[in-house]
Amino acid sequence: MRRYGKHTDEDDIRTRPGRRNTRPRTNIRPKHEDAAEGLVLTVDRGRLTCLVEDRVVMAMKARELGRKAAVVGDRVALVGDLTGRKDTLARIVRIEERTSVLRRTADDDDPFERVVVANADQLAVVTALADPEPRPRLIDRCLVAAYDGGLDPLLVLTKSDLAPPEKLLELYGDLDIPYVVTSRAELESGVAVDRVREQLDGKITAFVGHSGVGKTTLVNALVPQEQRRSTGHVNAVTGRGRHTTTSALALPLSDNDGWVIDTPGVRSFGLNHVDPSRVIHAFPDLEPGTEGCPRACSHDEPDCALDAWVAEGHADPARLYSLRRLLATRERKEGD
Repeated sequence: MRRYGKHTDEDDIRTRPGRRNTRPRTNIRPKHEDAAEGLVLTVDRGRLTCLVEDRVVMAMKARELGRKAAVVGDRVALVGDLTGRKDTLARIVRIEERTSVLRRTADDDDPFERVVVANADQLAVVTALADPEPRPRLIDRCLVAAYDGGLDPLLVLTKSDLAPPEKLLELYGDLDIPYVVTSRAELESGVAVDRVREQLDGKITAFVGHSGVGKTTLVNALVPQEQRRSTGHVNAVTGRGRHTTTSALALPLSDNDGWVIDTPGVRSFGLNHVDPSRVIHAFPDLEPGTEGCPRACSHDEPDCALDAWVAEGHADPARLYSLRRLLATRERKEGD
């Protein structure tokens, strides 16, 4: 530990060259042991809205955090004005360790990953069964991101009045993913909302889906007291929806301790950051079979030990096929 006073040397104090009467800057940072705990609800151009006890506080990141960024879902420590009054601003001085992260890159060849949501328990992948047509490749990519980041996946299929769900569900049957099927009439009556809410009880759930699938409509129905977002429409010619959610937002569910995090609609989900060795953790029946794999095995190559593991009857071949299909999404474009 460094000492100051008569034991101080030039390594303990940094000064700004070329400036007079500049107060020395030390390498010691305050611990902020009296900082208040908060939850980041949304981030907008450097300003973070945080929940501190029973009040909403506006804050900004302290300089001492450097380039480390806080995202929606982060548990943070705050100091300064915590009253929540208009035109007041607190400082975020610490970002607590994350239990999970939902990450994506702009594209598969983009090396820069972006954390979308922190500390969520599950990822609800919302997709319409028609208008617009389902995009299984995008669903696969979202599932890979969930497995990689430590989130449990949940499929929410909307607009079942326009197309049956069986064909799409068949693609994911071997993954044992929970799902909820909804129709527009059920959503309006509240029946579908109750079924979805059962899957969210006591959990922090991030919702993701491309525009036009009804994600924001569903979120508004789940949290009617917080209807801040307009819903989009689907272009009849292109089949593409208009983005209606521009930033992630955490909303509390009434009657339970769960949270819903609405994320912006996505048209792509880059997986450049994904490590196959992390995805395999979501397949406990296959993971022991990787002990004989070569180093940095992609789990889809001639020397992969999973083929022998399945052939010996330790796991269902359909599970291995599902794993490899998901991992292959890193190498294929969503429209392939």
